[in-house]
Amino acid sequence: MIRRFAVVALVAFAMACSSAEAAVLMVPPGNRNVVQPPIPGASKERTREFKTTFDLKYDKIIDLFKTDRKLIEKIKKTAAVYDIAPIHMIGALVGEHTYNVGVYDTLQAYYIKAAAYAGEAFRFAYNGEKVDHFVARPQFAKCAAFTDSDRLWTCREDVWNEDFRGKTVDGESFPNNRFSAVFFQPFYAGQTFGLGQINPLTALMVTDMVHERSGYPKLDENHAADVYNAIMDPDMSLAYMAAIIRKSIDDYKTIAHMDISDNPGITATLYNLGETTARAKALAAKNSGGGPVVWPQENYYGWLVNDRLAQLQSLL
Repeated sequence: MIRRFAVVALVAFAMACSSAEAAVLMVPPGNRNVVQPPIPGASKERTREFKTTFDLKYDKIIDLFKTDRKLIEKIKKTAAVYDIAPIHMIGALVGEHTYNVGVYDTLQAYYIKAAAYAGEAFRFAYNGEKVDHFVARPQFAKCAAFTDSDRLWTCREDVWNEDFRGKTVDGESFPNNRFSAVFFQPFYAGQTFGLGQINPLTALMVTDMVHERSGYPKLDENHAADVYNAIMDPDMSLAYMAAIIRKSIDDYKTIAHMDISDNPGITATLYNLGETTARAKALAAKNSGGGPVVWPQENYYGWLVNDRLAQLQSLL
């Protein structure tokens, strides 16, 4: 009887595991939108200010890939470490340098820029309050249960959104803006840095993964200069890029039960938007009531990647 029960239990467990795996849906390739979603006004204005166009910026990043084969090889090697297809990194770089910034002419220019920031005094704070003091407030107590960087900083970001964003707490009013924009961008809101145009808060979230897979030192919110060095240096920046993409794929697979690894337009969209844990939860909620499957959709940035996918793949 005991043996029979054990066999039945093992079979039930195997069936449950098989069912769980079957529940993960592969997101179809290509765009869900027939035409490109609207490009934000801020992106258009920034492009006009520099007297250029999206097409020219796109051509410039493509030219960098074509002329700097060392960059392509670095991307391939880094992608392999994080078990992602290199096209995801290509797509994210194309999106960033087409819509957010203009690319430098050479990879060496990024190393020079990174060196210019080295040794500078930075700190993460808002209204004179350093972020480490801010997250010591009682509202963040529940986050202390998390020791890994991803869940720790995701929890803190959630607390910011729920308890502080756009609210007045203990007589102090807080901006209705992202946690990263308020505390982690001391130069101006919305600024990202380096080849990968990485947000400092996002880098802090994936620092454990980067340390484990690439061996770079773990980052700390009390050492802002180290964070900027990591996201400005091209080699480290590529590792953080890959980790961010790996995290988005993992979040959607474990939370939304969708595999986005064959759709670079979706991973590029998430690279652009951030907050992948919250977005995966929102998608899971949409699909929890049955009915037709609600697929993740690309934004203007990811749409371009899928639309030009054949050309981008040829770079590899």
